[in-house]
Order: sequence, then C-alpha cells, then structure tokens
Amino acid sequence: MYTNADSTIESMESLLKQAEQTKAVRPGDIVRGVIMRVDHEGILVSIGNKSEGVVSIRDMRSMSEEEVSSLKTGEEILTRILETESADGSTLLSVDMAKEEMGWLAIEQISSSSESVNGTITGFNRGGALVDVNGLKGFVPISHLAWTQHGYLENQESMDHRIGENVRLKILEIDRLKKRAVFSEKAAVQEEKDSLKEQILQGLQEGDIRRGRVSGIRDFGAFVDLGGADGLIHISELSWEPVQSTELVLNIGDEVDVYILKVDQNSKRISLSLKRTGPEPWDTVLDRYQVNQLISGTITNITDFGAFARIEGSVEGLIHISELSYNVISHPKELIKEGDVLTLKILKIEPERKRLALSLKQADEI
Repeated sequence: MYTNADSTIESMESLLKQAEQTKAVRPGDIVRGVIMRVDHEGILVSIGNKSEGVVSIRDMRSMSEEEVSSLKTGEEILTRILETESADGSTLLSVDMAKEEMGWLAIEQISSSSESVNGTITGFNRGGALVDVNGLKGFVPISHLAWTQHGYLENQESMDHRIGENVRLKILEIDRLKKRAVFSEKAAVQEEKDSLKEQILQGLQEGDIRRGRVSGIRDFGAFVDLGGADGLIHISELSWEPVQSTELVLNIGDEVDVYILKVDQNSKRISLSLKRTGPEPWDTVLDRYQVNQLISGTITNITDFGAFARIEGSVEGLIHISELSYNVISHPKELIKEGDVLTLKILKIEPERKRLALSLKQADEI
C-alpha cells in the first residue's frame, strides 16, 4: 500500500537529487551518488564535485543479500556522510544511516496523523519484536503484536517464522534524541478490521441472506463472521423448534447461511437469524396436515381450559378441555401432564391465525 511516508521519502530524495552537486559536503549530510565500483568489501560512490566516497559492507546491513548482490555500477544510491577525510584520505559513507535519517524524517512528518506505516520484522527479544520502518529501527512491545489478541503467546519457533514478514504498524511513540521509535501492530490490524467492518455494515440490507462462519458460541446464541464483521444469532433465532443449548445446533467453524434481521449503524451491531433462511412451519402447514388426520403431539402447557400440544417446530395446537374426554373432568391435569406424547385428531387448521384445534377423545375413538 502506498502511504504518505513513502511519498515523503520520495519527495526528499527528489530534492536531494536536484541539489547542486558542487556544494561542499559535511559529516551528517545526506547525498545521492553514483556507484563506481562494487566488490566484497563494499562500494565506491561518486558524490559529485569530483569527490568519491566509500561505503563499507558493514554500513549496508539494512540491505538484504539480494539487494546487495543486485547493485551495479552506474546506479544511483542514497548515502550519509560519516567522515569527509578518513585515515586514508577517502570520504566514508553509510547507506544504513541514510535510510535511518530518511525514516526519521518521514515518521516525524506523519506522527501527528492517525496513518499507519509499513514495516518489516527483523527479529525478536524478550520484550517484543524488532522492526525496520523505512530504514528506521523500531520496536513493537509484545502486548502490541497482533497475535497476542488471540489470547496466547507464540513459541520461539513461530516467532522466528515471522522474521522478514511485512506488517502494518501504528506509531505509539517517537523520540529522536533517544533514538526510540515504538509501534503497534495490534492497533493497525484493529484499524483495518474496523474499516472492513464499516464497509460490510454499509453493504448489508435487512432481509438479505449472507454466507458466514460461526466464530463464537455462547449460552445466549452464536456469533457469525460475515467476512470481517460479526453478527449475533440469538438462541431464539436458531431454529423454529425450541433450542435448549446453542451447541446442539452449531459448532465453531461451521459455515452457514444467515438472514439479516437488523443492522444498527450507530451501535455497529448486526442481528442475524438462522431459522428465517427457510419458511416458517406455519406457512406450509397445509402441505403436511389436513383436517381429521391423526398426528402425534407433545403436551407443552396445561391451562384451566385445556392443553397445548406441539406438533412440530413452532406449530402448536389447542386441545380444549371438552376434547380431552367424553367423561366430565374439572381440570385437564386429571388426565394428562406436560411432556406426554399423545395421538391427536386435527379438528381445524387456521394457518393465517396460527391456530390448530385438536382432539384427544376423538383420536381415542378411532
């Protein structure tokens, strides 16, 4: 990703390139030169005004082996003046310090903004990760490494595996005098997640059906990742049938189609439904049942005037007290109790009112 930090460095390099080559150089100056010779000890660089300087291989450590091996005579390179007259009379230059200086200038320019920067992990110590940001040596505390947000610390092998990895970082602290630059990978990752979540929220419409992956299981329901934004399926929205436990319906990692119930842009909350991806049982009840049919039902509730029996899912019917027995009874509990599974006869079906009239006595008759 192209950032302001990259743009700042290019602008600085452009100014250096346009500067008069006849200007006398001093220790600390950043100069652009032309490579005159490359060997195993380093490179010889022409820095203008008929002057040449030497970059020792130990002052090119910020360059990878591939970058060093690809250096060719005639190419331009950015260096910093270390000494104008060394013991042998040559000018000593450093690629590493030039990169570091340019890195400091770039970081200082964007430190007041909320922008993130690109960096490369170069190593680890007990406190965290060492990073290179545009040639600037920085540090990421272990609590600010992105993988710590998953609740575990990686072992040494997995840490070493990250060396050389390119990462996005947020600036936490910079102090040039102390040569201290502290960054956060976790904050940059969270920022990207928040941005992605916002995009997903803007694209969701209530009534849509989306594919997602179950990312969390709770007593009250399940969280589903919709590709960067999590939504909640409340336990009451898992199935048309009563659900005693979320784990009986879903497992972490399951891929499921979910119905978008509600998108709250203010609270950034997404309410989902699993059961509404299919028709409600009452909508198709006439396809499965008819009047005078004998069916099996489970008693779910007993009242003074009768009892309710579940036929399937959310489809329940009423057995009026007068339809329990041909004998006179004062209360349904004299004959039945909750949980009883009975054979019942359908007397009436009213899907638009979600009503079902049932009879126990007439089923017994048959």
